[in-house]
Amino acid sequence: MTIANYCILVACALPIVCAGLAKSGSFGRPRREGGYDNHDPRAWLAHLTGRKARANAAQANSFEALPLFIAGVLVAQQMHASQGLVDALALSFIAARVAYIAAYLADLANLRSGIWTIGVICSAALFFIAP
Repeated sequence: MTIANYCILVACALPIVCAGLAKSGSFGRPRREGGYDNHDPRAWLAHLTGRKARANAAQANSFEALPLFIAGVLVAQQMHASQGLVDALALSFIAARVAYIAAYLADLANLRSGIWTIGVICSAALFFIAP
């Protein structure tokens, strides 16, 4: 398995990490006291504010970023692009996504948007690197 393939797995785990951050500290508390509501999780998440709401938004955006990235890696590999370049772009995407999540949690909106752009560029570049 290539580094880029491992990066796909990491990218798939990032939304789950964000979900955990959004829900952290809420397990074990009664629903009436603001604890996590597994009976209606979407409504519960919709009422979050601050850092937890941003973690939930980062989760949604992380899911949205997956299709382009996964397709880009698979297309680049199918077209026999340089594996070193595919791996470098995949690692750059993961670094951008981790930085994006950190910027989102820290409420650094402009920085977050710039980092998001870097991630999209990495994903899109995968489609154009074949020989």
